[in-house]
Amino acid sequence: MESLVKKRRNDRILKREIHFLEGPQTRQYEFKYLLSVMSEFIKGFRALHFIGPCVTIFGSARFKEDHPIYKETRNLASAIAKLGFTIMTGGGPGLMEAANRGAKEVGGKSVGCNIVLPREQSHNAYLDKWVNIKYFFVRKILLIKYSYAFVVMPGGFGTLDEFYEAITLIQTRKIEMFPIIIYDKEFYQKVIEHHRNMIAAGTISPDDERLFIVTDSVDEAIRYIKEKSIAAFGLKYMKPKKPLWALFERK
Repeated sequence: MESLVKKRRNDRILKREIHFLEGPQTRQYEFKYLLSVMSEFIKGFRALHFIGPCVTIFGSARFKEDHPIYKETRNLASAIAKLGFTIMTGGGPGLMEAANRGAKEVGGKSVGCNIVLPREQSHNAYLDKWVNIKYFFVRKILLIKYSYAFVVMPGGFGTLDEFYEAITLIQTRKIEMFPIIIYDKEFYQKVIEHHRNMIAAGTISPDDERLFIVTDSVDEAIRYIKEKSIAAFGLKYMKPKKPLWALFERK
């Protein structure tokens, strides 16, 4: 019964978003939609305020526990968590679960920013903290806002969307020069070839290839994060911030 209620609620959310994207609506409708978006941002900010410096790991929800890339994601997340970073993911199954699991297994912090879908995507079991978000664009901002590096594991349209969102913000200097690691050379071979096609066509600069590395090595990924995140931004261990009880914040 509870899952049926959630499904109906999620269907209503989807229908509202489709209606909004059909074109101009009444001012009242658009104002109410704006308030809904603002409430999602506030919910996300409150939930994630104390999570500390993160590394966000993007990847497919479709890989199972016995797949080699699941195990590789788990190992990489463990190694990153040992550096002191919070591991952030989209909070769902597959490689998101693998990353959160890897962090938890070494005593690291693990958070998720889950998306509400008509076919409900439940948060995985390896999260210290999570928040459920209605809108993809709000979720993408939250996944980027708290991170000092981004890891792109094999994935589908959503993973590529998140990767290109991050790299566009870095390329245009809307955010700092945070490192991006594309993991699995074979899987992303055609994507890298397309980047070179764009360079040849002049639609991106040759320097843009320096915005990321492509690797199959956990050790190389860790060295890159140490150089481009920890050293570049002077990160160091700090005492946790105290919550403001006047704002009803909890530890």
